[in-house]
Amino acid sequence: MTSKNVLLQRAEDQFLNKNYTDALKIYGLLLKDYPKLKDAKVGAYLSDMGLDLEDDAQALFDYYQAIKSSSEDAEAIIDELSQTIYATRIIVQEQAIGAFKEHMEHQDGISYDDFVQLIEDKGSFSKAFEDIMFSTKVVITSKEEFIDFVKRLIAANYREMALRYLDAMGSHFSSSQDVYALYGLIEKV
Repeated sequence: MTSKNVLLQRAEDQFLNKNYTDALKIYGLLLKDYPKLKDAKVGAYLSDMGLDLEDDAQALFDYYQAIKSSSEDAEAIIDELSQTIYATRIIVQEQAIGAFKEHMEHQDGISYDDFVQLIEDKGSFSKAFEDIMFSTKVVITSKEEFIDFVKRLIAANYREMALRYLDAMGSHFSSSQDVYALYGLIEKV
């Protein structure tokens, strides 16, 4: 049987080498046998955090190593700091999303989802597209939206326009066979 200290050292080594999945597995094994082991609890939590927020997890791990021998509540301090990091990230993400939406509104554009809703309201792609074509931009944010848009252009017999979109944006999705397949659709129609 491998000793607790050997497993703990392996887990820490994996963590420091940024192998968070492996570190998490080893910390999990330790927690199974030693559910109150603070180093394993913190290590498991920070390994999980490292999968998404590598730099923050590494910084908290270093801080924990520095304070664990001098502070009885080192585990609570790390927990509080990590919660603050997550809360800050959520606030920043919400602000960024809000700024992006505001930017879209100021650019006289509509999201692709709103455009699809307009198609449903109008009853046809052609009517919806002609209504917005000269006054509004459709903001396409993913490959899937782009493919759907071009397919709709082709189906509505806007082949030349579909070809221009493909030529203009094809390099943006240069490694996508789905996008290249759209050229074949234009030729078939």
